[in-house]
Amino acid sequence: MIFISIKGCTRGINMEAKVIFDRFLSSRGMRRTAPRDKVVNVFLKIEKHISTQDLYSIVHRTHKEIGYATVARTLKLLDEAGLCRKVDFGDGTVRYEHKYKHEHHDHLACTGCGKLIEIYNKKLEKIQDELVKKHGFIQKSHRLNIFGLCPKCQKRKA
Repeated sequence: MIFISIKGCTRGINMEAKVIFDRFLSSRGMRRTAPRDKVVNVFLKIEKHISTQDLYSIVHRTHKEIGYATVARTLKLLDEAGLCRKVDFGDGTVRYEHKYKHEHHDHLACTGCGKLIEIYNKKLEKIQDELVKKHGFIQKSHRLNIFGLCPKCQKRKA
């Protein structure tokens, strides 16, 4: 799978995200733990759509004591805290991507090679907003994933 990122995460944003996560944990009566901190640190450094298994593999290389369940629970907590979001491209694997201080975007997903391209288009956002208004909806969130073949896969199929 190929990943293309639209925006990098800076050290300052990572620190802000950690503070938000700490406050979230406190509000739930949960505490910081060393394993959880290590998972959060690794996740915040990665700028791609990542599955729980992929994150576990990366974390486990340097932190053998951290289990899959810790990684899965930490990702769930990061999602609940609003720091990341789940993305599903219909291939049976749920992935997570950064949300905090990252511009909303949609995706183009190649069904041939798995390439993912993050897209942002003001005109498209405006059309979506107009549709919501036209039908009297109160929008809570939205996501648009367009599935098809990238130029490379189109050539292979031809």
